[in-house]
Amino acid sequence: MGKVEIRSTTVIAVKKDGQVAMSGDGQVTLGDTVCKGNARKVRKIYNGKILTGFAGSVADAFTLLDKFEEKVKEFNGDLTRSAVELAKMWRTERSLQKLEAMLIVADKNKILLISGDGNVIEPENDVLAIGSGGNYAYSAALAYLESSSYSAREIAEKSLKIAGNICIYTNHNITTEVLE
Repeated sequence: MGKVEIRSTTVIAVKKDGQVAMSGDGQVTLGDTVCKGNARKVRKIYNGKILTGFAGSVADAFTLLDKFEEKVKEFNGDLTRSAVELAKMWRTERSLQKLEAMLIVADKNKILLISGDGNVIEPENDVLAIGSGGNYAYSAALAYLESSSYSAREIAEKSLKIAGNICIYTNHNITTEVLE
């Protein structure tokens, strides 16, 4: 019997008109079974000034979120520096190298993707999405940004709903956090 793959999640962050919104669905899937529908994958940290969201293994993601929060405190809320230092640590520390997760982090000014291969990426179009339904949510958000007057929150939530209609590993139990 092979390893049972845990799949889950779509998380999206959108920046528009001075507002940054991050939304995540609540589904966790074990093999071909939904084992939880109300997981919370989006959080505020650093006294509500930074948003975080994750996709991938939950235990791995929580380990990385803890490490990221330590870096944020160490660098007094400097999002970019904290992200770069976490990415370096993730690549170089043996205990972290096998972790299977991705993080989106954001403050009022920027959104960043942090991955285990050492990448820290700032999106070109003020939208970033990860997880199994990430490409669907990302595409919808780009269309909304270009053709609507929706707020960042509305775009994030509507885009995630579209992903939930397409991706079987994404549900409509949405958690949203906003920075203004």
